Amino acid sequence: MSLSPAPLSSLFPTGGVKPSRARYKVLAFVVAAYFITYIDRVLLSASVPSIEKEFGFTTITMGWVLFSYQIAYAAFQIPGGWLGDRIGPRLAMTGVVIWWSTFTALTSFTWSATSMAICLFLIGMGEAGAFPIANRALSRWMLPAERGMSQGVTHAGSRLGGALTPVMVVALIAMYSWRAPFLIFAVVGIVWAVLWYRFYRNTPYEHASVNEGEREIITAALGTFAKGRRKVPWGQILRNPQTWLLSGMYFCYGYDIGVFLSWFPKYLNAARGLDLQQMGIYASLPLLAGLFGDILGGLTSDLLLKRTGNLKFSRRIVSVVGFTLAGIAVTLAASAADPMVSIAWFCVAVFGLELTVGVSWAVTLDIGGEFAGSVSAVMNTLGNVGAAIAIALTAYVVSVSGWGAAFGIIAGLALVAAMLCFTIDASRRLYKIDS
Repeated sequence: MSLSPAPLSSLFPTGGVKPSRARYKVLAFVVAAYFITYIDRVLLSASVPSIEKEFGFTTITMGWVLFSYQIAYAAFQIPGGWLGDRIGPRLAMTGVVIWWSTFTALTSFTWSATSMAICLFLIGMGEAGAFPIANRALSRWMLPAERGMSQGVTHAGSRLGGALTPVMVVALIAMYSWRAPFLIFAVVGIVWAVLWYRFYRNTPYEHASVNEGEREIITAALGTFAKGRRKVPWGQILRNPQTWLLSGMYFCYGYDIGVFLSWFPKYLNAARGLDLQQMGIYASLPLLAGLFGDILGGLTSDLLLKRTGNLKFSRRIVSVVGFTLAGIAVTLAASAADPMVSIAWFCVAVFGLELTVGVSWAVTLDIGGEFAGSVSAVMNTLGNVGAAIAIALTAYVVSVSGWGAAFGIIAGLALVAAMLCFTIDASRRLYKIDS
C-alpha cells in the first residue's frame, strides 16, 4: 500500500539517526548518464562538416541521416519508459547504455549514408530510454522539494556534455579522423553502465549505503513503495488533458533545441563563415549558457515552492519566463549583423529554453508519482517528434528560404510554449489507484 506524500513542513523529521546522503550519489550517477548521452547526441552534429566532406553528402542527405536517429529516439521513448517502470531502472538503464554504446562504436565503421542511418537509428532506440528510465530512477530517491534542483542539475550535465563535445570532437578529428570519437565515447558509456549496475538499487530500502535516518526522510516525503510490479495506468494517463498540454509544450521545446543540437555548428560554418576550429568553440557557447539555465530554473522553482507552498505557481512561472525570453532572444540573434552579437543572443535564447527543462521534468515527477518513467516518456516522445521534424524540416527551410526563416519558426514555437505553460497544473496527479 502506498501512502500519500507528506506536506512540505514534515519532509525533514527531527530526531533519530543523522541521515546518510546516498540519494545524492544516485543523482551524481544520473548526471553522468545525461552527460554521456549528450556527448553521443552532439557527437554526430559536430562531425557533420567532416562527414559531408568525406562522403560528399548534400545538406538534405545529411538531414535524413540525422533524422534516422531522431525518429528512433522519439519512437522508443514510451517503450523505454515502460521498460524502466516494468523491470526497474537498475537493469533497464544498464541495458540501454550498453546497447547504444555498442552501435556508437559501430558507427565509426560505416561507409555510406544508408549504413550510417541504420547505426544512428539503433543508437536512437537505445538512447530513447535514457531520460525516462533515469527519471524513474530518481522518483524513489529525491524528495519533492529537491525535484526541481535534481532535474536542473541532471539536464545541466547533458548540456555540459553538449557544450564540451564540439571542442573535443574537433580536436580528435584534427588528430585522427571523425571516426575516432565514436570509438572513444562508446567505451566511456560501457564503463558507466558497469559502475551503475554495481552501485544503483531500485529503492533506498535495498541500498546498503542508506541508513535509517535517510530512509526516514524519504518515507516521510514519498510514502512507502508497493512491493512487486505495479501495472502502469495508461488509460488514465493518456486520457488526462494535462498529459497532452505538457507534451505539447515539450514538442515546442524539442523542436527548438533540436535545431541547436543538430544544425547550429553547420549554421556557424555556412552562414556566419566560421572555420572548423572557430565552429568548435562558438558552437559550444549556447549549450554552455543552457547549462546555467538548467541549474537556475530548477533551483528557482524549488525555492519558490519552499517559500510559497504553491506547486502550480512555482513550476509554471519559471517556464513562462524562460520560453518568452527564448522567443525574443532568437529573433534578435537571427537579425544581428555581427556574428559575435548573434552568438551572444543565441546564448541568451538557449539559456531561456533551458530554464524550462528541469521544471518540465520535475512536473512529470509531481504528476506521475511512481509512474514518472511512463509519464515522462510520453512527454519526451512529443518533444523528440518535434526535434525529428526540426532536423528534417530545417534542411528544407534553409535551402528554400534561408536561416532567418528557420529561426523564425523557433521563436514562434517558444511563444506558443509559454502560453501552454499557463494551462499546466503540477499539483494535480494524473491518475488514481485504489489502495
